[in-house]
Amino acid sequence: MPKSMNTANSNKKALSPQQREELLRALKARFEKNMNRHKGLEWARVQAKLEANTGKLWTLNEMERTGGEPDVVGHDKKTGEYIFYDCSAESPKGRRSVCYDREALESRKEHKPQNSAIDMAAALGIELLTEEQYRELQTLGNFDLKTSSWVKTPSDIRKLGGALFCDRRYGKVFLYHNGAESYYGARAFRGSLRV
Repeated sequence: MPKSMNTANSNKKALSPQQREELLRALKARFEKNMNRHKGLEWARVQAKLEANTGKLWTLNEMERTGGEPDVVGHDKKTGEYIFYDCSAESPKGRRSVCYDREALESRKEHKPQNSAIDMAAALGIELLTEEQYRELQTLGNFDLKTSSWVKTPSDIRKLGGALFCDRRYGKVFLYHNGAESYYGARAFRGSLRV
């Protein structure tokens, strides 16, 4: 018997028990392998928080599915939230070749990319990293040595048609600008999620 549209839509952002178990196993393994990213934090507490937030588990699964390799990078003591960033060595493969936002996508007359970073992040339920967050991530390892990642662009720059991206080259983190409508096979975006 086919599911009604309402039932199908409400189940869209839920994981099956098997998916949930596989995701938690992957997140735990990554957490334990990279303790330098979250010194002093315990996996059991993170897992309890995740199990109480099934919608956030769906988002983490989407981060994982698109190649982000999410991991805990902090804990907000005021809110009690754990902070996850995409920690893949290179920009997430499943999010590359996207322009910056919907306006940029619609401004292209030809050779349009499939999506934009801002729209894709919203669909995944994450926020693009800011330049500050990107630089913070880079203190935890060496990321984007061959790729680059769009970062949240201040509105004054975006109004003028530009967008910002970062990468690591020559042992340093660089911030660059490009037309927001540009897209490249080696550029994606990294996101953050608070749970």
